[in-house]
Amino acid sequence: MEVYRIAKENFSKELIASGKAYRWNNDNQFVLYTGSSHSLATLELVVRRKSINPKSDYRVMIISIADEEELFTAVLKNNLPENCRSVNAYSQLQQIGSDWYKSNQSLVLKVPSAVISQEYNYLINTKHPDFLEKVSLVRTENYFWDEKLV
Repeated sequence: MEVYRIAKENFSKELIASGKAYRWNNDNQFVLYTGSSHSLATLELVVRRKSINPKSDYRVMIISIADEEELFTAVLKNNLPENCRSVNAYSQLQQIGSDWYKSNQSLVLKVPSAVISQEYNYLINTKHPDFLEKVSLVRTENYFWDEKLV
């Protein structure tokens, strides 16, 4: 399976997570956020950053994850709080993601996108024992920001 991540060029050469808290993880939990498509990865980045500097050099990271069912855990939409698309739900979502991360239950957590709820993001636990063997950076591509987005 291929997933996509858009990053500034200097952060696009390796699969390294910052350990910063985001929607589905707490601080010191090393998770890569990826999207199921280029377009979803773009929207997620625009929403998270609240603005884009088109003068910065961005790259699309194409990441391969082994297609093995036991590597994935899915968060079902009906198990989420009603306000799951709101910033107010962050603490609940972070708890779900943190529990998954700490349990080492699986390498990847499949979660519904808050931007497009019919699509999915894939969180990759870079500290999971299967990470080095089952996940790889296939390639990076130039990324062009259409001026109408910014």
